[in-house]
Amino acid sequence: MDLALLRTFVTVHRAGSFTRAAALLGLSQPAVTSQIRTLERQLGRPLFRRYARGVTPTTVGDELAHKVAPHLDALTEITEAGLDQDSATRTLHLGGPPEFTAERALPALTPLIAQGLSIRTAFGAADELLNGLAAGHHDLTVTTTRPRGGLLTATPLCDEEHVLVAAPRWAAQVGGPGVLQDRGVRVLDPVPLVEVHESLPLIARYWSAVFDARPAASAAVIAADLRAVLTCVAAGAGLAVLPRYLCTEALDSGAVVALLEPPVPPLRTYFLAVRTGTLGLPHIARAHEWLLRTAVDW
Repeated sequence: MDLALLRTFVTVHRAGSFTRAAALLGLSQPAVTSQIRTLERQLGRPLFRRYARGVTPTTVGDELAHKVAPHLDALTEITEAGLDQDSATRTLHLGGPPEFTAERALPALTPLIAQGLSIRTAFGAADELLNGLAAGHHDLTVTTTRPRGGLLTATPLCDEEHVLVAAPRWAAQVGGPGVLQDRGVRVLDPVPLVEVHESLPLIARYWSAVFDARPAASAAVIAADLRAVLTCVAAGAGLAVLPRYLCTEALDSGAVVALLEPPVPPLRTYFLAVRTGTLGLPHIARAHEWLLRTAVDW
């Protein structure tokens, strides 16, 4: 049986869609459809049920995937590792959000560099990075979105606490945490908002979780990097919601002030994602294990 057909079959099985599998394989959707039909003719049994929004495997399809996927994954490991027995020294292609990667992931992986690991990084949004991981552009991705399906495997890494911060003059103007607790979120309406995107992803999530409300205004400043957001806030541009790890030094120095300390602060979970079957590669496994071990102290 043609291994290319089996590879396409396993990709469709994990992706749950001919279109999605075609994008991951670098093929056209008709080509993927044709390959699956060819495989079904060879087996004399249907492998998928077709629906408008994707496919689901038949029992025959599930049985075939269970039998062949581990062997195809093993062949992928051999191909990617090559004949180098010291494959732990290979380059790790790491994807993640720029702030977390710079402040957390890269410093944590630094000890592995002395042991022969090389690192190349790529920054981007969660969906973009997960698509790149599935397509083989990255080996390991830090993401706040848990991937679905069997194509990628995700492990919880750590939780990120969010803090509502502003420069001291804005904190004095709104009256501090006590006033905010007594009078409610509308006390903050005069304070400009600083965010990473027009949709206010961090502020909107915080407002919903803590105040059961929506932000009353759009952002005054949009900066696509949270470190730039922190700089703007410290300079007095307005308020922002930031990860505590990113603003701890600024809070300690008084450059920014926490406007509120809710009993249960909003959290966001980070995951380590890899392509299913690639944790058998030593350089990916070492980085994965090292990040999980280090995250305990975050």
